[in-house]
Amino acid sequence: MKKSTIFMMLAATAGLASCTSQGPKANMKDGVDTLSYMMGVTNTQGLKDYVTGRLGVDPANMEDFIRGIEQGAKTTDPKQKAYMAGMQIGQQVNGEMFDAINNQIFNGDSVNKLSKENFLAGFIAAAQEKALVSTDSASTYVRIKAEAIREQSLLEKYAEYKKENEDFLAANKGKEGIKVTESGLQYKVVKEGKGAIPTKDSKVKVHYKGTLIDGTQFDSSYDRKEPTSFRADQVIKGWTEALTMMPVGSKWELYIPQELAYGAREAGQIKPFSTLIFEVELLEIEK
Repeated sequence: MKKSTIFMMLAATAGLASCTSQGPKANMKDGVDTLSYMMGVTNTQGLKDYVTGRLGVDPANMEDFIRGIEQGAKTTDPKQKAYMAGMQIGQQVNGEMFDAINNQIFNGDSVNKLSKENFLAGFIAAAQEKALVSTDSASTYVRIKAEAIREQSLLEKYAEYKKENEDFLAANKGKEGIKVTESGLQYKVVKEGKGAIPTKDSKVKVHYKGTLIDGTQFDSSYDRKEPTSFRADQVIKGWTEALTMMPVGSKWELYIPQELAYGAREAGQIKPFSTLIFEVELLEIEK
């Protein structure tokens, strides 16, 4: 919901209080007055759900909410307007913003939580331009720290699954025909082509099928009956490495460890720390 729409809704809601001791009374002398009133009513659609659900206002205190609307709609004093704007931002920080950031970092963990007191201290200090660090420095720290916390949480959650994938690769590398590169990529040549070998900058056309170690298929150009084209360096690391070793006309089986795939990220059916298995046919290098 756009902020401008919310403000229109809030201002118009004063009309809802016309049947109480608070709120302006309707005085519809002509068509414009009637239109004004009807516009006010129309712009309250979804307001109560927004106020109680998103802003956390207790339904029992709606009269106080209406009184606040009246005061806000009539306030012209700059200091009072600034104070009320601060109140509105503070309520968002206290509820929706803080909770969303908490969930994003700790993935719904009920034990580990951010400190609201320190969050607010940093927020206010930065708003006053008195923070201990620059916004850029804080953003860099948050990005690195949040990613580390998230990955640790995922490691704990998917520990068993991660080990299954590691055990699969450990067993697979000893099978006949499997070759292993320095990076850990495993591959098997099904058909050796005779064409040119792509570089990282080459645009290639391929047919492929991707599965997980349990056989779950997550993608296939064969099923779409149409090969796919892309630049060799615009895919996961395991693909780029394999493509820059494959002559055109080759068909390989790739066994890509999570470090060369999506790592701790989740991508559709692909869980964090997944080994990816691909059948890849390199059809041509496109000009």
